[in-house]
Amino acid sequence: MPAIWDINKIQSILPQKYPFLFVDSVLEINAPSREITCLKNVTMNDYFFQGHFPGNPILPGVVIIEALAQASILLFAALKPEIAEKHPTYFLGRVESKFLKPVRPGDQLILKIKGEKILGNAGIVKACALVDNETVVEANIVFGIKPKE
Repeated sequence: MPAIWDINKIQSILPQKYPFLFVDSVLEINAPSREITCLKNVTMNDYFFQGHFPGNPILPGVVIIEALAQASILLFAALKPEIAEKHPTYFLGRVESKFLKPVRPGDQLILKIKGEKILGNAGIVKACALVDNETVVEANIVFGIKPKE
């Protein structure tokens, strides 16, 4: 599936930058159903594999949650561009997650976000991360948005 938003568009929206940027491309946005699908390519060159874990590299769960949170911001930007273009401050409120399988170098992590409630100052989403069409993480994420003054 070709990307509809490339890394340049993503970097223009997300406040996070390399090496803390965990979305490589946006594959699909469905505004009427408040859904977005993003991609993170997991490579052995990612810095965290040096210590997590030597000889048995596994993508840290916190990185997967951060990738899902970043994908949630991209969904917010697609649904509320008039707010996102002013580069507000995004903050994570609450995360409930289940980790079902490890993610390893060479995997393509598909990030699927469904907006349950998207307001001008907050969002509640259901999120999942998949590898080879198998769910590896499920999460409910609450985030807030504070306009820049």
